[in-house]
Amino acid sequence: MTTDVHLRDLRYFATVAEELHFTRAAERLYVSQPALSKQIRALERQLGVELFRREPQGVTLTEAGTALLPHARRVLAEWARGAAAVEATRAARRGTLVVGMSTSPGRGGLLPAIRSRFTAAHPEAFLRLRQVSWDDPTAGLADGTADVAFVWLPLPDADRYAWTVVAEEPRLVALPDTHPLAARAEIDFADLADEPFLALPPGAGVLRDFWLALDERRALGAGAGRPPRIGAEIAGTEETYEALVAGLGICFVAAGNAPLITLGGVTTRPVHGLGPSRYALAWRREDGGRPLVRGYAQACRRVVAG
Repeated sequence: MTTDVHLRDLRYFATVAEELHFTRAAERLYVSQPALSKQIRALERQLGVELFRREPQGVTLTEAGTALLPHARRVLAEWARGAAAVEATRAARRGTLVVGMSTSPGRGGLLPAIRSRFTAAHPEAFLRLRQVSWDDPTAGLADGTADVAFVWLPLPDADRYAWTVVAEEPRLVALPDTHPLAARAEIDFADLADEPFLALPPGAGVLRDFWLALDERRALGAGAGRPPRIGAEIAGTEETYEALVAGLGICFVAAGNAPLITLGGVTTRPVHGLGPSRYALAWRREDGGRPLVRGYAQACRRVVAG
């Protein structure tokens, strides 16, 4: 028995076996009935057996056809799975990667440098940037609207995510030019404890606590360790600037983001006794094996290392 039977022949055979009617099988296969009959005859000659009994009352499987059918189905199913796996790989390479962020990474052209490396390695892929409100500290990772995201640490439900730190920067205090403390070159954290603060929305969770410096407040102890006074809640860079100019409160800001809010009427100062901030590219742990996610993370690491 020859072994180089074409996949098409097995598909034709299986379809006729399911329909037990050449005309209906031909319609399913989008071929003519004579062409289908000719192909089945050729397959039978190739195998050296009849697969179907063709009688006036209809078509039935022979013993050989009955024996072949489950094997033909398995071959067709395996091929379909293999073809799907190949297509999934192609789709992953040419698909869209959504990059979430709440503030632009900036920082010396970080974003275009990552894009350049990523697109060189994945020319078929399309990158889409998604701006997210500060209500969501995961920048779209939590609800699945972003594949990777530039975020500030710490993240809520941190076990869900993996990340690579792209910048570790001092936290400065931003305050109106007219604020009495603005005259100092550096400000002690303890001197800020009683000031009204601008706060992220409550939904930001542990990130809101971080930018209110709750850990540092607890470390101060006594009266200085009490909860912060909230002057206003802010959910974006523009809101932050307007609230600062209006004198609604002060806030901490990463050194790399200071230029976004020192637009006139606002200044920043170093703070003694305040730990640094960490800016990271993050992704869901279960997505770490996806080619585009892995590729973007690798591009990011290379840019940061370089």
